[in-house]
Amino acid sequence: MVRAIVGANWGDEGKGKITDMLAKESDIIIRFQGGSNAGHTIINEYGKFALHLLPSGVFYSHTTSIIGNGVALNIPYLMGEIQSLTDRGVPKPRILVSDRAQILMPYHVLFDTYEEARLAGKSFGSTKSGIAPFYSDKYAKIGFQVSELFDEETLKEKVERVCVLKNVMLEHLYHQPKIDPAELLNTLHEYRDMIAPYVCDVSAYLAEAIREGKNILLEGQLGSLKDPDHGIYPMVTSSSTLAAFGAIGAGIPPYEIKNITAVVKAYSSAVGAGAFVSEIFGDEADELRRRGGDGGEFGATTGRPRRMGWFDAVATRYGCRIQGATEAVLTVLDVLGYLDELPVCVGYEIDGAVTKDFPTTVKLQKAKPVYVKLPGWKCEIRGIRKYEELPENCRNYIEFIEKEIGTPIKMVSNGPGRDEIIYR
Repeated sequence: MVRAIVGANWGDEGKGKITDMLAKESDIIIRFQGGSNAGHTIINEYGKFALHLLPSGVFYSHTTSIIGNGVALNIPYLMGEIQSLTDRGVPKPRILVSDRAQILMPYHVLFDTYEEARLAGKSFGSTKSGIAPFYSDKYAKIGFQVSELFDEETLKEKVERVCVLKNVMLEHLYHQPKIDPAELLNTLHEYRDMIAPYVCDVSAYLAEAIREGKNILLEGQLGSLKDPDHGIYPMVTSSSTLAAFGAIGAGIPPYEIKNITAVVKAYSSAVGAGAFVSEIFGDEADELRRRGGDGGEFGATTGRPRRMGWFDAVATRYGCRIQGATEAVLTVLDVLGYLDELPVCVGYEIDGAVTKDFPTTVKLQKAKPVYVKLPGWKCEIRGIRKYEELPENCRNYIEFIEKEIGTPIKMVSNGPGRDEIIYR
């Protein structure tokens, strides 16, 4: 059985905890897109971890963790991440890396940084992890596939060819030092030796696992609204964040994905630039940010303070729809216990008309939120394990959201710990 776990919003929905929880019942966990530019925070018996490239199933001894072909593979970063787990007493996880995954090169990070500086005030709010240059090269067919590391002729020829192209830009657009092909080849040899023990034909491996009836989890990074096609373009990431892409980014047939779990936050938060209709500011935002998540709402990778907002039913309904969500998980509900009332954005007013459909970016920038206010429950709900035991106003909030997003909320997370979850 294959299940995808994806974000319904802008990312930061708490997918790491949910994946970590569901990984317990899984045999294989796969990252299928993105790179080390976003993270998942996990709290378990070993401590608190922020994972960036590794799938969130690495804490279990019975699981195999896979880096799929759709991932932007930063090899030294991956090695460092594995090392940081074992340094803290986590048993060394079983990891496989697709021979079709492509390598995030050192120059991708440089180009990302140079381009953001060149755009100055018009930048895309990149994390400067090299993601956009990486995917640009992949689709321009000048990326390096893991398999190519093991063929010296191909590698040498390609390094020469790519350096010619990159050096023109470095010299004439960015006025930065050029890449030395010999040095780059040397770096790739180091990468080859690091990654060799993990390389595998992942698609064949998964075909066999599916035949054997293994439980497989596809773990998405970021959320629906950061998808390059269906998100708030151009303030998006460079790989598809949708469950449908899980089939491509892992190398399995699309019809094998039976369950799609969309993780939904009980309020809104976003990192980076872009339209954000239900955004709040000032003291109200500071208070929510300070109480939010575990230790506050700051990016797991960047440490940037997240932008805060009330629950956006328009964006979330759309996010669940384009993910094809079969169920939703509502996270960080416990954070909201301090509020007298909870605004929920149920519509967007654009040019005097109210819509419930999530629009394209040009229209989105003109949208004003239409709120419905629900009474708060004014108490701590952590520690509650049964749905019926939640305060009435809390259940009303959940049920109101469920109706608005049109997706059944099967789980409610009321604390950062692995077991702080209520099943409905």
